[in-house]
Amino acid sequence: MLQGHARIVDFIAQTDGVTGRKKLQKMIYIAKKLELPFQEKYEFHIYGPYSEELAVRIEELCDMGFLTEAVEDKGSYIQYTYGVTPEGQEFRETLGAGSAAADFASALNEKSSRFLELTATLLYFDDLPREECIEKLHIVKGKLNFTDEEIDEAFAFIEGLQTFRRIS
Repeated sequence: MLQGHARIVDFIAQTDGVTGRKKLQKMIYIAKKLELPFQEKYEFHIYGPYSEELAVRIEELCDMGFLTEAVEDKGSYIQYTYGVTPEGQEFRETLGAGSAAADFASALNEKSSRFLELTATLLYFDDLPREECIEKLHIVKGKLNFTDEEIDEAFAFIEGLQTFRRIS
């Protein structure tokens, strides 16, 4: 049971911290879709794939003292930043979380929440042919006005991540 918690701590440790709840949700979803061993179930939500299980696990990890959650009021919104505590480092080592590839986690963390939302949404509909996937994207994310260039960049990013996963 705690192995799933340790994987989350390990993943966040590989990034040196993640800023944004939505961003963290998308990063874990993308990692899961690209066959990293995350167990959380996802459903499509307002901002794309979302896992209530992941939200609960993050809260539990904060309560246990393995993660920190810094809250910053940005005026029009609240920003959350997650980091791993020294106890969290010990926890992941004790349970042998099996280190997620640091380069993979960092590549995700370098991207914006908007880009990760686009990428996660494309992966959510990856059972469809590319053109149908793009049509679906425009239906469910029409207000975000993703450009053809952004969509092409997201598909190239997914391909790069898949290649990375095969060689790591």
